[in-house]
Amino acid sequence: MSKPIALTQSLLEQAIHELTARDADLARVHADLGAPPMWERAPGFPTLVHMILEQQVSLASARAAFDRLRALVEPLTPQGFLELDDETLRGVGFSRQKTGYGRHLAQAILGGEFALEELHRHHDDEARRQLMRLKGIGAWTADVYLLMVLRRPDVWPIGDRALVVAAREVKRLPADPTSAEMTALGETWRPWRAVAARLLWHHYLNTPRVR
Repeated sequence: MSKPIALTQSLLEQAIHELTARDADLARVHADLGAPPMWERAPGFPTLVHMILEQQVSLASARAAFDRLRALVEPLTPQGFLELDDETLRGVGFSRQKTGYGRHLAQAILGGEFALEELHRHHDDEARRQLMRLKGIGAWTADVYLLMVLRRPDVWPIGDRALVVAAREVKRLPADPTSAEMTALGETWRPWRAVAARLLWHHYLNTPRVR
């Protein structure tokens, strides 16, 4: 079986060229804003913990909690995380549920049940399956890890709120697209759905909205 493909700057440019040639709406985003940055995150335990913190809260709130955690444990390792008691984690900003998720992740890595360092060797479906076996890692977290950390070019995180809003605006839809509509929309952008997502996020981050 071939090795999984990771997005590079040259592949990003190729994908944008192909997507904008066949989708006028994405072409407009690119013409207005240029190419999106090559957003990426470092592989490993700290990034997954940060993504758990990001679930259902603002990115700023999650970042503040993560920074407080890193101030207590540096480097942030599974063993170091497990040495923090629940009260300390609550003070950092972990809910009881997210504390449980973080502990389960740390224990799975230390116990050899989850080989995080091997994830890059797996193709998308298997990598997603490995991640989603973990308590607290759902489709959104798994997809964003594949897209941002493993830099997979054809991941499509339909549960991402910013992506839904951007899709509605860019495609001029009357309402937020449903999960089924997001899935169908993504099909038109294969095999570069993750690059389409990056263009849509680029639009989202550069478009003022009334709160």
